Amino acid sequence: MKYFIKTYGCQMNVADAEQISGWYESQRWQAAQTINKADEIVIVTCSVRQTAEDRVYGLINNLSKSKKSKQKIILTGCMLRYPLKWLKEKMPQVDDFRKISQYKEHRTKNIVKNSKFHAYVPIMEGCNQFCSYCVVPLARGREKSRPFEEIICEIKELAKRGYQEITLLGQNVNSYGKDLKKTKNSFANLLKEIHQIKEIKKISFLTSNPWDLTEEIIEALSLPKIDRYLHLPVQSGDDEILKKMNRKYTGKQYFELLKKIRKQIPEIKMGTDIIVGFPGENDEQFKNTVDLCKKAKFTKAYVAMYSPRIGTVAFKLKDDVSHQEKKRRWKILNDLINH
Repeated sequence: MKYFIKTYGCQMNVADAEQISGWYESQRWQAAQTINKADEIVIVTCSVRQTAEDRVYGLINNLSKSKKSKQKIILTGCMLRYPLKWLKEKMPQVDDFRKISQYKEHRTKNIVKNSKFHAYVPIMEGCNQFCSYCVVPLARGREKSRPFEEIICEIKELAKRGYQEITLLGQNVNSYGKDLKKTKNSFANLLKEIHQIKEIKKISFLTSNPWDLTEEIIEALSLPKIDRYLHLPVQSGDDEILKKMNRKYTGKQYFELLKKIRKQIPEIKMGTDIIVGFPGENDEQFKNTVDLCKKAKFTKAYVAMYSPRIGTVAFKLKDDVSHQEKKRRWKILNDLINH
């Protein structure tokens, strides 16, 4: 029997797909080289923006036209935040809907990595911050950290297998350990502990929130093995928009944090996420974002046009910035930072 996994979205979804591969391999299935040769097709979905969901709908429609009679389509991932009845009505072509948790057993032994030298290692899942535009707490739940010792054991096992680069994953890695109620279980201490594993040559992580990037974490970032690229989402440079987004900082506070990090680690490069066209964002407020980006000198940015998401606080706001205007603003920032 053969399986094929199609993954949309973030690195956490990629790590989930590796876990699913491990589950199939443990059942003695083989990976299909192409989607049409698979007995089961697993779609790992993203629900962050409507465009991500639209790609899933398009893929399922295409598969339903060409799939073999015994071929099975399975949907998993963040779109399972919706009621199961609604999903079945929306996508009747799907044969089964499975939560990621159904695949997550025996992590280290069964996981199938896509690389022989680099590994994604989830350290926590979920988020407690409830930014007004974000579906993560709805799709992934509240923050839940993996045990400190379990993570270290997994990375040591990966090191024995020849892995030299590790990327730690979490919706907000800075909050790692707060739910474990032990003082040593902090993100800074986790970085320091991994840094002592001699076979590991490079440590990266995604993603951080600006408001809980502590002095202790900044100090840990200066360790030699820590990647000199830091992704720190700003989302907007306007204080009023940031408040409506439920982001717990001002544009000035964010920029001061960048200066503090660069003073500690002068060679560091900074990346970010930005949303344009958030409800009510006017030209002046967008200009504040452009001004901050010019000062911040980001190496790269993931610029997104605001997309209303059912269940979020921002969904109740009027989506009053036209798609054409969102696209114009997107191009300005993309040209400014990424070109």
